[in-house]
Amino acid sequence: MHALDVLTQRVSIAQLSGPDITTDQQEMLIRAALRAADHAWLRPSRYLTVQGAARSRLGKIFLQATPDWQQLPADKQQKLLNAPLRAPLVIVAICRVQEHPKVPALEQLLSTGAGVQNMLNAAWALGLGAIWRSGDVAHNPAVAAALGLAANEQIVGFIYVGHPNTTPKAVPELEVRDFVTAWEAKTL
Repeated sequence: MHALDVLTQRVSIAQLSGPDITTDQQEMLIRAALRAADHAWLRPSRYLTVQGAARSRLGKIFLQATPDWQQLPADKQQKLLNAPLRAPLVIVAICRVQEHPKVPALEQLLSTGAGVQNMLNAAWALGLGAIWRSGDVAHNPAVAAALGLAANEQIVGFIYVGHPNTTPKAVPELEVRDFVTAWEAKTL
């Protein structure tokens, strides 16, 4: 697949299934993520791969980290438990924010976000489907602790990867001119 086709035609796919994502495919996804822009080469990103039975354990973490989860209706509890089972592979994107005189925390988070976008594009190029999810569980300190994150780390998202089991959405038609304005400097 041509690189520009990947960049202009990729869409998120939420309905994913097996077979498992191969080790070679996983490595390619991570390699793509590691090519993201990274001011001062801080390498702020790291990734956890969750597959097989570990996905059920992640679902239990999601449930038990939810405030007052025991009071949730059974269907909502089951939804949290089943969330990681929606794809054969879940990649947890983590940003390790470091103190740096020239690279603020925001730039480090953006670098990890750019890595996630590279990963999504690589999945598409490999013929896989993927979707970037976040929500309350991504910002929950109990989830971060259960996953072993350090105090200076935060979850940027959960990337669900699998084989599409639905027809991808049509690529939205956007007019470039609706998003671009030519700026002209005024004489000072």
